[in-house]
Amino acid sequence: MRAIIVDDERLARVELRRLLAEHPEIEIAGEARGGEEALRLISTLHPELIFLDVQMPGMTGFELLEQLEDVPRVIFTTGYDRYAIKAFEVNALDYLMKPIAPDRLAEALSRLRPARSKTRLDHKSLDQVFVRDGERCWIVRLDDVVLMESEGNYTRLYFGTEKPLIRRSLSALEQQLDATRFFRANRRQIVNLRNVEKTAAGVGGALVATLRGGSQVEISRRAAARLREAMSL
Repeated sequence: MRAIIVDDERLARVELRRLLAEHPEIEIAGEARGGEEALRLISTLHPELIFLDVQMPGMTGFELLEQLEDVPRVIFTTGYDRYAIKAFEVNALDYLMKPIAPDRLAEALSRLRPARSKTRLDHKSLDQVFVRDGERCWIVRLDDVVLMESEGNYTRLYFGTEKPLIRRSLSALEQQLDATRFFRANRRQIVNLRNVEKTAAGVGGALVATLRGGSQVEISRRAAARLREAMSL
C-alpha cells in the first residue's frame, strides 16, 4: 500500500520510517513537512494512506483534509491527546500518540482494508470525502451516503443520522461519482442505488423511491426509464 508521511518534525518522520520498515506491505512513497507540501505530493503520488500529524505550522491536519477532493485512508500521528476525539469523529483509521509504540502501529495497520486501485481510467471516481460542519468533521465513505441534495453551490450529504453541507455543487460532485452506484434522480438530488429499498409509480410517469431510513425521493419521468434499467425493474 502506497503511503506518505506528513509531519513538520524531521525526527518524527525518521522514526516512523524506521518503524514502518518492519511492515513491508507499506511503501513510503514520500514525505511532507507541512500542508502545502503535502497537497502537492498527494496530487502527484495519489497515496492510499496518509500518516498525518495534526498540529503543524500554517495548516493543521484537519485543514489539509478539507482541501482534498478524494481523501485516502488516514492514521493520525501527534503528541496532542486533546485531538483524539476529533480525529475519531472524522473516521480516521487510528490515532497514534508520539512516541509511537511498535505494537500500536501494528494494531493501526491491521485495520486497513484493501484499498480500491486507482487506475488512469477511474482515478476521478470518489471513494470518501472530508466534511466540516462547524466544529464537527467527518471522513465520509460515499458507500455510506444515502442521498445528496443540492443547496445552491453546496451539497447536503445524508448518512446515518447526519446531514452536513459540503462545499461543492451537486453537479461538480456528480462528475466524480461512480455512475454504477449513484443516480441523478432529479435536478436537486442524487441517490445511492444501494440504499434504494423500493420504488412505486408516481404522477405522470415518474417514480417514487423509498430509501433506507424511510425518506422518499421523486424520480423524474425522464430519469425513471434509466432507473428501471439500472435496477432491472
